Amino acid sequence: MAGPLIQQGATVLCAHGGQAMPTVPNPAVTLTGMPSALLPDPWVIAGCPGVPPPVPPCVTGQWILGTVRVTSYGQPLVIQTGVAVCTPAGTPLLPVVTQTRVLAT
Repeated sequence: MAGPLIQQGATVLCAHGGQAMPTVPNPAVTLTGMPSALLPDPWVIAGCPGVPPPVPPCVTGQWILGTVRVTSYGQPLVIQTGVAVCTPAGTPLLPVVTQTRVLAT
């Protein structure tokens, strides 16, 4: 499924509204001057309220589905139409605003 690649600085939120950022930017592929993100690298989540209260706040996120045909350093890249899961809540990461110039499958 084709979609825009996600760069560092894109607005990616957990399902509760916490801000997610890649922990290891990939400078080999830049998008609008910002490093891209590789699929196996974890993301850190800040400001997750963990709503409703018994749900623990999201701390990290891991992309499990990304590009199929396009790779960097032999690894798939993070794509807006990909799938990610937050830990410990198990909710998805939601790419809200990304660059729109580079699409990949």
